[in-house]
Amino acid sequence: MAKKDSIGRRNFLLKGGATLLGAGAALGPGGAAQAQNQTAQNPAAPPAPTATPPKGAPRPNERVETLPPAEDPVNQSSGGADFMLDVIKSLGLEFIATNPAASFRGLHEAIINYGDNKSPELLTCTHEEIAVAMAQGYAKIEGKPMGVLVHGTVGLQHASMAIYNAFCDRIPVYLMAGNILDAEKRAPLVEWMHSAQDPAALVRDFVKWDDQPRSLQHFAESAVRAYKLATTPPMAPVFLSLDAELQEGPIEAGAHPRVPKLPRTVFPQADAGAVEELARMLVAASNPLLIVDRMARTQAGMDRLVELAELLQCAVIDQNGRTNFPAPHPLNQTFNRLAVLEAADLIVGIELSDFWGATHGFKERIVRRSRDLFRPGTKLVSIGVRDLFIKSNYQDFQRFADVDIAITADGEAMLPQLIEAVRRLVDAGRKSAFAARGKKLREAYEGTRKKALANATIGWDSSPITLARLCAELWNQIQKEDWSLVGNGIRVDWHRRLWNIDKIYRLNGYSGGYGIGYTAPGALGAALANRKHGRLSVSIQGDGDLMMAPGTLWTAAHHRIPILYVMHNNRSYHQEQMYLQSMANRRSRGVERSHIGTALSDPHIDFATVAKGMGVYAEGPITDPKDLGPALKRAIAVVKRGQPALIDTVVEPR
Repeated sequence: MAKKDSIGRRNFLLKGGATLLGAGAALGPGGAAQAQNQTAQNPAAPPAPTATPPKGAPRPNERVETLPPAEDPVNQSSGGADFMLDVIKSLGLEFIATNPAASFRGLHEAIINYGDNKSPELLTCTHEEIAVAMAQGYAKIEGKPMGVLVHGTVGLQHASMAIYNAFCDRIPVYLMAGNILDAEKRAPLVEWMHSAQDPAALVRDFVKWDDQPRSLQHFAESAVRAYKLATTPPMAPVFLSLDAELQEGPIEAGAHPRVPKLPRTVFPQADAGAVEELARMLVAASNPLLIVDRMARTQAGMDRLVELAELLQCAVIDQNGRTNFPAPHPLNQTFNRLAVLEAADLIVGIELSDFWGATHGFKERIVRRSRDLFRPGTKLVSIGVRDLFIKSNYQDFQRFADVDIAITADGEAMLPQLIEAVRRLVDAGRKSAFAARGKKLREAYEGTRKKALANATIGWDSSPITLARLCAELWNQIQKEDWSLVGNGIRVDWHRRLWNIDKIYRLNGYSGGYGIGYTAPGALGAALANRKHGRLSVSIQGDGDLMMAPGTLWTAAHHRIPILYVMHNNRSYHQEQMYLQSMANRRSRGVERSHIGTALSDPHIDFATVAKGMGVYAEGPITDPKDLGPALKRAIAVVKRGQPALIDTVVEPR
């Protein structure tokens, strides 16, 4: 028996080997190597798009279950998850990003079969942090939430960093997690470990609202309430815990749960008297200054801010939490910040995340110290809704600012009132004074612009590539497209100095909580929102950030989301390296060892190879700046055909 058994295995292996050899032989002598060489010689050829299989058929190379599913003693034509999905559809969620898991299998099955995987469509992610960051980026472009499904206690812990980013960024994300409430219904071991009495306790300090519905009607009302709260300023993530039994069980006989109506929300408006008082202050001021951060939600918000600034001919500083003000524009004094702060006699901060930080200088190296950046006697006014929602534990609310007037209102919603109030007060004399002020600001802007253009040429042909050259080459390729910079590596601001930023979707802000790992998936979510608008999505992608969530690239390829990732590959966690250098200098120990624990080298990461392994077109690493333009052009052609691409560029540290 042993001999026969051995021969049987050998025959099986031989037959399998022959099949494999036959597949290789079909390529001809050296066929596999030739195919690889052809790909290497023609890097511009994108991966061939995979044909969409018929509905219900497996995808190419997809494993098909060969054994039938276990017999289920209960058969039902519908379940609680079907009604849950009806409620979700009523909210207009287009996508739900998820890493698949058993605790929400009832809703998962309803989405793909009962709902035909349409509105919402499931997006497969390789990590829950990717799923939440995608939802954050999507909402900033589309102006409405994306859904996210996470698995019990473990999935929620994976997602928590991204939830915190969205919370700090004041972005609505619609979070749902599976859970098993009834202890009698939990399977031993795993389901107990992945369940909780109060799952939301993990994230309650950084979501706006949460609930754990006990019935289908409870779910319906909480689901609509959650959406309403998430999208009412100040916006933030919301969280629902979904009981597995509620999802999987049939709807009780005689029960007729209904879907509540989602109301149209009117955003908080300012007191009329406060608007009139601020208008008088703005018109009377010699040098009023507007500072904006997370103000513009729509193009109308950006346009109205331009209208107000041009009416007053006053300086504007855009802190880039959103795209609030165009560049180039002569009133955009973002890169002349210190001068306009020192000249201002009235500073109005609109939806600032940190009013104190916007108006003070702070040095935290060697000795921590701060100073006012404005003159004594300058009036300070804040406009915003952040004070309507504040938590005590996490310190995202920043240092208390000594303002003279705090107007609690949505910044964008208030602008039409304020513009009309200012317009009524402007007479011919003030118009003349405004024009003279505008001329000085224009001259200052032109000087700053010329200096930026001159500085951009420094090290133009250097290797590693300068960030200015990287941004200039990228702009040269995208300036005639309807582009959107959906991600930005840390401390890159040359695009704001050199590019024409004229639409709200041109820049997508930043993570909010400065949590590394946001840019790659956040950019992908924004690119998903841009896809239906036909925009060219581009991300300047940090190397350390991508290594936190490399599976993002697979999701981009799998769901055919067109985006260009341009690596800001400085082969280091360079900000931390600079901090170490500062500390070593303080202690007179030298900077030679500051690369230890901060360098991403030995070996260097080959991001192009990583991307190709995920099914993404890629080139690099590129070290010669003369090769950058042609590589970008080839990659953009791929993206315009509906595929993701990555260009690995080795750049200077900052």
